Amino acid sequence: MTFTAPAETRVGHVHLKVADLDRAIAFYSGVLGFELVQRYGAQAAFLSAGGYHHHIGLNTWESAGAAPPPPGHTGLYHTAFLYPDRPALARVLRQVLAAGIPLDGAADHGVSEAVYLRDPDANGVELYRDRPEAEWPRAPDGTLAMTNARLDLDALLAEA
Repeated sequence: MTFTAPAETRVGHVHLKVADLDRAIAFYSGVLGFELVQRYGAQAAFLSAGGYHHHIGLNTWESAGAAPPPPGHTGLYHTAFLYPDRPALARVLRQVLAAGIPLDGAADHGVSEAVYLRDPDANGVELYRDRPEAEWPRAPDGTLAMTNARLDLDALLAEA
């Protein structure tokens, strides 16, 4: 018999190798708004939302001063942060734009609305909100029919 992960299973945290710890903390805390929970000197830090022990781990143990991996190599595509609602997504998008961080893209996936960018180490970051499950697009057979449509960023920002 094959094990199936329980429906309550969630991704607990992401732990990233970064080149510059202070620069990474400034991005994840100063721009995205995660709280610095604990710092281990100049080599590691843990950040969270809402008092959780950590959603993001950052370290320079093997990567201090290193360059990002080149395109065409394996590795993390992106980390996705789920915001509770459209106004919260709009507020973080406003912070990103105010910090001068360029977007890689934005999309309406039918099930969610998402914006894509890169952290200072060129790691992909998705900021998104889910629509209620009752609104998810479905094919005639009932399976999900996700889309990749244009997301109206001006309309989203109006909700900030």
